[in-house]
Amino acid sequence: MRRWMLKVIGVALLGAGLSACGVDGEPVRPSVNAGVGVSNSGVHAGGTVGLHKGPVNIFLGF
Repeated sequence: MRRWMLKVIGVALLGAGLSACGVDGEPVRPSVNAGVGVSNSGVHAGGTVGLHKGPVNIFLGF
């Protein structure tokens, strides 16, 4: 499962990097958010990767 998460994160960062360089017009602003939670049931990790362009926001959460 760890390899799968690394592939997803890699693809998301690659897409964010390519879209943010402004090849097709105005640059897109990428954002990354990560967090770790601890509770009685264990440790949980999660995060989001997002892109912002004008009024459109796209997020991928894991």
